[in-house]
Amino acid sequence: MRQGRKRRGPAWGKILAGALAIAALAAAWRYTPLAEIITAERINEWARATREYRWAPVLVVLAYTPAAFVMFPRPLLTLLNVIAFGPWLGFAYGMAGVMLAALATYGAGRALPPRTVERLAGEHYARAKRVLRKHGLLALTAMRIVPAAPFALEGILAGAMRVRLWQYSLATFLGMLPGVLAASVFGHQIAAALQDPSRLNYGVIGAVIAAFAALTLFVSRWIARQPARS
Repeated sequence: MRQGRKRRGPAWGKILAGALAIAALAAAWRYTPLAEIITAERINEWARATREYRWAPVLVVLAYTPAAFVMFPRPLLTLLNVIAFGPWLGFAYGMAGVMLAALATYGAGRALPPRTVERLAGEHYARAKRVLRKHGLLALTAMRIVPAAPFALEGILAGAMRVRLWQYSLATFLGMLPGVLAASVFGHQIAAALQDPSRLNYGVIGAVIAAFAALTLFVSRWIARQPARS
């Protein structure tokens, strides 16, 4: 029981870190020179220019793959997509980009020698292998919702462990769906606030944060219990 409680901490830590990051960005935007550089007018101009660029949708989808390997925050890319293209297209481009990046990392895992992947992943390798063998698709989905390792590393691990491609793809889609949806909602709210600050709906933002936090805690506790039962 103690071991289980110990491992629940990081989920709260991630949620708190995310909230602090949002608060820090909001404060920086309001009280630093960023307020003069990143104005609503400039962001709207950038969004209009992006929409008019013919290859923009292709480029934003492709951008998720290098972002995954360098660990650039994917929610930020999705947020920018939504501001530029609107909630529906932004969400669609975000999911397409995530899936493309997931397939690229999976392919890298299939191409690399298993011993190389095991050395690269360290302790994540044995834990992921144990949980995946026991729960398969459910475990893959859970690890996408609450990452036990960086996004790219999880894809490489799945490829190295020869997880079936359809299982990996389905689990990635289901597991990443809540995060991309949450980022899309935030992006839509920010886009509305840029047009008219009074349109910002704090109730929607609060509900999304609460739902995502509850899902994260539930899944992280499930994952934390698995090694103890092995």
